[in-house]
Amino acid sequence: MYLQFFGLNEAPFSITPDPAFVYLSAAHREALAHLLYGVGQGGAGGFVQLTGEVGTGKTTICRCLLEQVPEDTRVALVLNSLVTPRELLATICEELRLDIRGLTESNKLMVDVLNHYLLRQHSLGQRVVVVIDEAQNLSPEALEQVRLLTNLETSKDKLLQMVLLGQPELRQLLQRQDLRQLSQRITARYHLAPLNREETAAYVKHRLQVAGSRRNPFRRSALRTLYQRSGGVPRLINIIADRALAGAYARESESVTPAFVNAAANEVQPSESRVRSTHWPAIIGTGSVAILAVISLLTWGFPLLERLNPVQTSSQVAVNQPEKTLAPEAGQSEEPARIDGQTGAVDGSLFQAAPDTGQPGSPDAGGVAPAARQEAVAEETAFIRQTDPEWLNIPNWSAWRTLANLWQDPDSADAIAAACSGVPGKGYACFRDKGNWSRIQNLGLPVTLVLQGETTRLLLLQGFTEEGLLVGSTDKLQTVAREEVEKYWLGEYLIAWPQAPDWPPQISKGESGAAVDIVMEMAGYAEPAWIGKGEFGDGFESWLKAFQSRNGLSADGIVGPHTLIYLMAPTISQPRLIVPGGERS
Repeated sequence: MYLQFFGLNEAPFSITPDPAFVYLSAAHREALAHLLYGVGQGGAGGFVQLTGEVGTGKTTICRCLLEQVPEDTRVALVLNSLVTPRELLATICEELRLDIRGLTESNKLMVDVLNHYLLRQHSLGQRVVVVIDEAQNLSPEALEQVRLLTNLETSKDKLLQMVLLGQPELRQLLQRQDLRQLSQRITARYHLAPLNREETAAYVKHRLQVAGSRRNPFRRSALRTLYQRSGGVPRLINIIADRALAGAYARESESVTPAFVNAAANEVQPSESRVRSTHWPAIIGTGSVAILAVISLLTWGFPLLERLNPVQTSSQVAVNQPEKTLAPEAGQSEEPARIDGQTGAVDGSLFQAAPDTGQPGSPDAGGVAPAARQEAVAEETAFIRQTDPEWLNIPNWSAWRTLANLWQDPDSADAIAAACSGVPGKGYACFRDKGNWSRIQNLGLPVTLVLQGETTRLLLLQGFTEEGLLVGSTDKLQTVAREEVEKYWLGEYLIAWPQAPDWPPQISKGESGAAVDIVMEMAGYAEPAWIGKGEFGDGFESWLKAFQSRNGLSADGIVGPHTLIYLMAPTISQPRLIVPGGERS
């Protein structure tokens, strides 16, 4: 509907793959090079692995690969990975146009037909490649069947090359002990990251030019906002940009401003950060449960504080007037943090906090004054590429000690460590989450990354720069390239915040009291605001489920830890993630 208004010949941001609109960033070109190397002689018959978050362009890379494979290569493309091992084997045979009628009930018979075909192709100088998309959905049994197929070989050459495309969960899946044989056969790995800010602007410009535009209607500020709201994920860029153009057309505006982008993002991607004009002036506090002390930054205070008469504790959280709500990208179960997903057991040494050897707030104690902290961040401008990754040797207890200082509660390191090991009632709450960098940025709070390797390690992430990640203690921040951390990080992180021991673990329909009153007050500042009665009845439960659904939380109508921190996060002024420029988000 907006094509003529903006001088376009066709829709520039359709999510349907169109070869004419393909934009390959440096990362996409490198990923394609890895795949072409893998399917060529460089793969040597092993596995090639390409991972990336949803919507980052894996399918686009796959299409480009299929268009550029050598003429002497035969490709079997498996798009449905939710299959049994036998169904997977049958699919591969069908993609290679092998006659397996009457043989689909026997794995051996199908493998015999496939092996005969591979030997024939090898004798003709042909290579055979199997590309499996969404490979993270394959069962361990199906992956084992895939590995066994790579045993088909001559005395000198492997007869089959495998390419696995999938989301980051694929990397975690291949770390299973029972899949170590397959993992050892991966000859090329590449993780496709989202576009950076400059690439996002170039991506938008490219698609507009292909669609026939003679000018770019997106203002520079709108492009920055588009990058922030999409996280640089091409699919999300397309969806948000398309709606932003429609919004500008509806208002007869020849320029797309940040307001149009934010409105589009709020409409089509409610799980991302949401912009709001209402300011939440106070954070959770009650007299009966004494959850948190609240300091209002509003000039004249807020009546809620007087009505609830909160009791201050040693952990005080200041609140600001946020410009936007920072939210997780997707809902997670509201459960305490555990590292061992099967038993809930935790390595005690991992969560042990260090003894305080210095005075609170001193550099020796891991904390510095806010002004000094900002100055230290400002000085951290040079990109440090570690040849000897010193950041990997940061003791685990340093994460808890530094986090305690960031919360301006230097004596609480043990309490934070206890909360994140699943021990409640120590004055802090903690839960485990999984996501990507964009999700952490949207939350806006420092988080503790869980790194995998020979041992599980913890690394405090304090912020982002144009060059990489800011990690470690505040008085000794280190800048590390994202790709270096991603070698050890599978998307898991811990979030901790102050919370009184007797704050209810969840609040649901029919309950009443000071905690419910606070939840209702907070709901009155959401978008859209809750304007009903001050009781947790059917009406509020329905509103809460819609609120959770819009913001990517589990829509169960219960205020648990995840919903609570989502409501709380945008009101917290310290600690915040450091953003490019050396400022806290």
